[in-house]
Formats: sequence, C-alpha cells, structure tokens
Amino acid sequence: MATWAAFFVQGLCFATLLTHVIDLQHRFGLSDGDLTLVLLLVPVIAGAGSAIAGPLASRYGSAPILRVSQVGVCVIVALSGWNDQLAGLYALSAAFGLFVGAVDAAMNMQAVAVERRYGMSVLTGFHAVWSVGSMLGAGFNSAFSALGVELGWSFSVPVLIGAVISMVMLPRLYGRDAERAGEQAAQVAARVPWRPIIPLCLAMAFLYVGDAAVSNYSTIYMEKALAASGWLVPFAYLVYQATMLLARVPGDLAVRRYGPAPVVRAGAVIAAVGTLGVVVAPGVVLAVVSFGLVGVGLSIIAPQSFSAAGRLGAGAETAIARVNMFNYVGFLVGAAVVGTLNDEVNVRVAFVPAVVLVALIVFLARGFQPEPELAARP
Repeated sequence: MATWAAFFVQGLCFATLLTHVIDLQHRFGLSDGDLTLVLLLVPVIAGAGSAIAGPLASRYGSAPILRVSQVGVCVIVALSGWNDQLAGLYALSAAFGLFVGAVDAAMNMQAVAVERRYGMSVLTGFHAVWSVGSMLGAGFNSAFSALGVELGWSFSVPVLIGAVISMVMLPRLYGRDAERAGEQAAQVAARVPWRPIIPLCLAMAFLYVGDAAVSNYSTIYMEKALAASGWLVPFAYLVYQATMLLARVPGDLAVRRYGPAPVVRAGAVIAAVGTLGVVVAPGVVLAVVSFGLVGVGLSIIAPQSFSAAGRLGAGAETAIARVNMFNYVGFLVGAAVVGTLNDEVNVRVAFVPAVVLVALIVFLARGFQPEPELAARP
C-alpha cells in the first residue's frame, strides 16, 4: 500500500503540472519554440535524477530517496503555480526533472521489491494506481478551471493532498534489507545481454513518444486545433488517463489468457488508430474518443516491458533499469519532435510521428516473449 501511494502521488503531481502547460504558456507569453525548450528540460534532467538515485539507493536503500524526492516534487509543482518569473520557470522545470527522475527510479525499485516478496506479478497494478492519480490531477484542473479558481491554488491543492499522503504512507516502504537481492543482480550486470531487451527498449521509447505527445500537447491541441476552452481543455488528458486505468485493471488477466505478445500487439494497433484519430478529428467528441483509444492501447506496454525484462533471469534488475532509461529517451524525442512540428507546421501534424512509431510496436511485440536461450546467453 505504501508503494501504491508513491505511484498515486507521482501520477497526481505529473498530471497537475502537465495539464497546466497551456496556462504557463499564456502566463509567460511563450512561443511554441520556447515552450518546447522548457518541456525538453524535464526528460533530460530526469535521466540525470534517475542516474543519481541509483548509487544512492544502493548505499541507503530506495525508501529514503523516494521519501525526500516525492516531497520535493510536490513542493516544486506548488511553487510553479505561484511563480511569475521566466527564470523561475526554467529553474523549477529543471528541479522538477531532477526530482521526478529520482522518484521514478526509486518507486520502481520498491515495486520490484514488492513483486519479489509477493512472488507474483503486481507491476500492472502499480501502473493502474499511477493512472488513478494522474486522472485525479487532470480532474482537479478541469474542476478548478470551471470554477475560476486562481492558478496558484489550482496547482497547490492537489499536490498538498499528495504531500500529506506521502508523509503518512511512505514511512511504511521496504527498507534496504528487502532490496539486497536487487543489489546482487546489479553485480552481474555484465552477464545481461542486450539482444533480448532491445525490442523492449524500443517499444518503451516508442510508446513514450506517443505518451509525450498526449501529455505535453493534448491541452494545446484542444485549444488551438479545436478552439476548445475552459474545462474542455484538460478534459482530453483526463479521458486518456481514465481509459488507461480501465484497460490496466484487467490487463494481467488478458496477459495470462493470451500471452504478453498478442496483448502488446493489439495495444499497439489500438493506440496507433487512436493517435491517427487525433490527427484527423474534426471536432471535440471524436478527438476525446481518440485520446481515449490511445490510453487503452498504450496502457499495457510499459508494465509488460518491465515484466519481460524481469523474466530474463540473472541480472533482471539491470535489464529493468536499462529498459526504464528508454522511458526518458522516448519522452525526450517525443517532446522534441512533436514540439518542433507544432512550431513549424501545426499541432495536428505534430502527432503524425507518434502514429508511425506506436504502430512499429506491432513488429516488436514478439520480443515480449524472449526465447530462453537468448535470455541465458552471456
């Protein structure tokens, strides 16, 4: 439950900030190019935060890293709502990236420790809880926008709730001793082959190109492509997270019945169709439905990437860490490519690369059931 809380608060904070991207653009008068630069700061520095968290967690355990970093995320998001200086925006974006990278790494370490202790797959459940938090964050934004709440309070109220949950629940996380198996796995990093995890890494990167497009530009798309306003602007992201949650709840049952590769393949097709719908949608209704389809399709791919990496035997922790790094690669590429096309052409065309890359996951799905001899190869 403590690890659930960490995932929930992370989703809540992430959605609270990202669904206010269009508000920050208006506040500071940012051009689309300037906005892209701000958005690129987060995944770049998040990679550094994740890298720093690794050795610190090895020495002290992931629990203290997670406790400190998650409160840091909450504080930074709240400050972002009250800041009115452009230099402050860049500084807060950089700090957010640093702390959010540390949280991502540490909470996944805790999730692996829980899964090891329980002896069964629970990763999809953690991602479902992240979706609950993210959906709630977008919902707060829609409600506060409809009520005309001041922007600073619209940022602060959700993350204050998150900070309280973190301080109450995170003391119950596993201590360092529960992660010793992970440390032993890290010592045999040289035995982990790249060949069986390359499809997982690419799938992770491609799905996060799609996720970055939706997370960073759904509010901009709703306003600029469809002339939506008020509560409708963040509503598309809310639907995206809601459908992702609904698909993740029965996700493990689908994998048990059909296997991971067919489920991932079907998800990629659904996500590609949904993203194409975003490109061509003539109105708000079809656009919102399309964002929902993207959520359904992408929902299972990240958890199954980690699950497949965890089945590689000795050195599985190292494999999971490698796959996780492509989260930031995909988000960085997505923010750069989508942002550039939005700046140079328009926000509809900006979603086209996501259509193509998400569709390519169909051809990578076979890698989610690696052959035993590949996993064992030194």
